[in-house]
Amino acid sequence: MQEISRTQLLDEVTDRVLELVDSGVSTPIVLIDGRSGTGKSTLADELQNRLFQEGETAPRLLHMDDLYMGWTGLQAGVVYLQRNILEPIATQDSATWQEYNWELGKRDQWRAFAGGTPLIIEGCGSLSMAAANSAHVKIWLEAADSERQRRWRGRVGSQHDEFWPVWAAQELEFYARERSDELADFKLRT
Repeated sequence: MQEISRTQLLDEVTDRVLELVDSGVSTPIVLIDGRSGTGKSTLADELQNRLFQEGETAPRLLHMDDLYMGWTGLQAGVVYLQRNILEPIATQDSATWQEYNWELGKRDQWRAFAGGTPLIIEGCGSLSMAAANSAHVKIWLEAADSERQRRWRGRVGSQHDEFWPVWAAQELEFYARERSDELADFKLRT
């Protein structure tokens, strides 16, 4: 795993994805993982914008938050990603999935992706051993625990503080088993 600056990371990943497209890979897959509050969504947005500016099409961006089954659904989201998105794309089929509606507490809107443009998937659990086999670029983000919790609280609000330890326990179990940080091509401290 290579640890580099944010600018270097964006430059190298953009170059790598565009080289893959130029070489005939129709759907290069980029996975961005790390514990809650490490800046995965922000980096994914930046990368999507860079690839759109320098490439010919806008990359599709998928958030794991849309796949989890609520606050206890990290593993269910990982399985759903593999079954409904990564496996179909690997066989050049269209991926179809239902996004999880956090307010309703269930899956509702259907989404589809037929490939043909880069796919960026960001979120806790996006980089598993199985997913790594489908990915062309794998990124791991890290941040200090205090910073992660501050960012998390800024995102979901203090009314959800009770879910921090619930989610953190799932992350610890998942990352101990999958060793996602060791699967990454790049490592970035945010």
